[in-house]
Amino acid sequence: MNEREHRMPVLFIGHGSPMNGIEDTEFSRRWAKMADEIPTPSAVLVVSAHWLSQGTRITAMDFPKTIHDFGGFPRELYEVQYNAPGDPALAKETASLLHSTQVELDHDWGLDHGAWTVVRHMYPAANIPVLQLSIDYTKGAQYHYDLARELFALRKKGVLIIGSGNMVHNLRMAAWDKLNTPGFGYDWALQLNDRFKQLISAGDFAALIDYESLGKEAKMAIPTPEHYLPLLYTLGLKDSKDTTSFFNDRAVAGSLTMTSVKLG
Repeated sequence: MNEREHRMPVLFIGHGSPMNGIEDTEFSRRWAKMADEIPTPSAVLVVSAHWLSQGTRITAMDFPKTIHDFGGFPRELYEVQYNAPGDPALAKETASLLHSTQVELDHDWGLDHGAWTVVRHMYPAANIPVLQLSIDYTKGAQYHYDLARELFALRKKGVLIIGSGNMVHNLRMAAWDKLNTPGFGYDWALQLNDRFKQLISAGDFAALIDYESLGKEAKMAIPTPEHYLPLLYTLGLKDSKDTTSFFNDRAVAGSLTMTSVKLG
């Protein structure tokens, strides 16, 4: 078996509302289908928009807890427990790969909703180890892209790496009255989302790293960077052998997009 057959693809997933974690939606159905389309991973490593830290950390416990890091949702969402194991040995190995920074092995965090709401649809049996890598909020976009490149060896070990966020994510501008209008997006959100896809397809990652130079639409789409940075982790793991495809390419409530990327 050659390296290409061994190597896992890498995903960026627009996770959207926590309700996608328990509802049968077009988005959650596609996550489940994606799991059927790709090889079964030895483990899953998630870079979620919802774990920001000073410095870089990785979950290193035997059984990470399910974190309900949201408010105002139905009781059944808070009752979800996704009891996938962790993998302390893989956490240590991953930390050793990241030469550009010292990585702290974390025993307090767990799986936040950027991770479990997606992964529970992909692997409902909860029998595959799941780890999370934090986002150092003190660092800029180039740092995160470069850090991801150091993780490439994990792809060849069967680890599925997922960046979980949203390319366009501005909750303050969201049209909640249009939440149930399929595909509704403001013109600026749709235009920028298309621009992101063009740049990803062209491999122009420098422009995506320097996203603040993409104009006023980018400032509206990315008022804070935490939901965008997981995309850069995904792109940092691409090499010349990978093909690019998009899925769940829909806008929600005007100012969010669920557009997701598969590389490889």
